[in-house]
Amino acid sequence: MIKIEQIGFLRNQLGEGPLWDDELQCFFWIDSLKGEIWRLDKEDEIRRYITSEMIGSLAIIDDDMAIVALRTGLYLFSFSTQSLSKIWDLKNDQVDLRLNDGKTDRQGNFIVGSMCVKDRRQPKAALYRINSELRVEILEEDVIVTNGPCFSPNGSTFYFNDGRRRILAYDYDPKGPLKNKRIFFDGSKYGTSSDGATVASDGNIWTALTGSHEIGCISPSGDLITRIPMPVKLPSSVMFGGTGLNELFVTSISNSGNRVSKEHLAGSLFKITNINAQGIAEQRFRLSV
Repeated sequence: MIKIEQIGFLRNQLGEGPLWDDELQCFFWIDSLKGEIWRLDKEDEIRRYITSEMIGSLAIIDDDMAIVALRTGLYLFSFSTQSLSKIWDLKNDQVDLRLNDGKTDRQGNFIVGSMCVKDRRQPKAALYRINSELRVEILEEDVIVTNGPCFSPNGSTFYFNDGRRRILAYDYDPKGPLKNKRIFFDGSKYGTSSDGATVASDGNIWTALTGSHEIGCISPSGDLITRIPMPVKLPSSVMFGGTGLNELFVTSISNSGNRVSKEHLAGSLFKITNINAQGIAEQRFRLSV
């Protein structure tokens, strides 16, 4: 039987960016609007790290360092000193943009996208790739908000939600442009919309169905095959973790600015077990400079 349990007694404002680091055997997530990084060790110890701005996502580099996507750009962040070093500036002259969701590809490049802060209906954001030499390139434009970037088990297919209640799929080359854009999953057909996502070892995509208060499992052919009701209205993202990568961690929202939930458990971190699925260890960001 599927089991859902609350972890700790936290109430994040905008819980997002779940990330399991297989080398450290610990789980990271963020409270985006507060600029906080949270860490859960295998001994169930919870720590908090504070950045200087809103945070959209992060990727681990080594045991002390991460690349973090903050409102104004990309930074290197030290967990031991909680210090930041800016490595790339998000040009923000014409529209009110900030960086949002991100994930490493199977080669250790960091894929991250932006979003409009004030007018979230405008397709003025973009999707970027940052390589080991900190070179940044644009992969896609005409994006409303970047959510749920993730990769097929062999890394040849890239998925992400561009803010139009759908998940797009592309053929992916870690050194080339995105190709063969297609609609992989249309949430409107199921009366829902997806948010953060991750891919299991069998190729199924697990995602937070914020539009229907559920966690969903989508087959590689784009069919919604499993729906798990959540005890909160606004689950936000998912990530496999645990020693066997068979536990599904779920972040949630209490107040994102445009979505508010006053439920007792809103903003909590959850863990789902007994779902007969296993994740794939996420790559660390491979920094070579």
